[in-house]
Amino acid sequence: MKTMGFTQKIILGLLMSLGLSLGAQAASGGIAWDKAPSKTNDMAALQNGAKLFVNYCLNCHSAAFMRYTRLGDIGLTPEQIKANLLVTNSKIGDTMKAAIDPQQAKDWFGANPPDLTVIARSRAGAGGSGADYLYTYMRTFYKDAEKPTGWNNLAFPNVAMPHVLWELQGERQPVYEEMTEHGHAVKIFKGWEQVKPGAMTPLQYDQAVGDLVNYLQWMGEPVQNTRVRIGVWVLLFLGVFTLIAWRLNVAYWKDVK
Repeated sequence: MKTMGFTQKIILGLLMSLGLSLGAQAASGGIAWDKAPSKTNDMAALQNGAKLFVNYCLNCHSAAFMRYTRLGDIGLTPEQIKANLLVTNSKIGDTMKAAIDPQQAKDWFGANPPDLTVIARSRAGAGGSGADYLYTYMRTFYKDAEKPTGWNNLAFPNVAMPHVLWELQGERQPVYEEMTEHGHAVKIFKGWEQVKPGAMTPLQYDQAVGDLVNYLQWMGEPVQNTRVRIGVWVLLFLGVFTLIAWRLNVAYWKDVK
């Protein structure tokens, strides 16, 4: 009987791990993540995302590692920040802390809502980037009378968070198609049915969520665009330096036999 080699065992183990992780994702009832738009260089989109974050997220979620002054990096002046984005008695040099009382939040939701400073970086997984997950999550809420909040979510089934943007999106219900697989009836998600319209059209809502997600992605690493620009210049420098060093090496050794 032929036994498996060490490399074959490793490959088999990786395949089994991947199968288990995909199986767990399917069993949880989650859906495939949609690709989030990438607009971390779009100042207007980031400013709109910051406005949505302060108006709809900061009531319950903190961004305790982000100061209001850093919003100047996305083109906002101190006067604009003070007039439009500061909540309660916060000062422009303060970190972005939630207005909700932590004990009340724990009583209402069972746990304190998580800090969102690096949420876009921490939610990456097999389905895509953290931005992809958040973009899908914020667009897959639906009414569910059996849940304490009255809402459920396809990307995060049985989530304790209510749909804070429901007035913008309206109410939707998922549409399923029943199919038979291996002798068992299963429901396959096919799309959405709009039950009640919101203040935005579906396209406007998707764009607004895209702006919010891009702001969350930017907030997780405000220097990411600067890092990329510096990295490009470093690679160009190394490329030119390599060419110069190569030609100097040729010139130095040309007379050496």
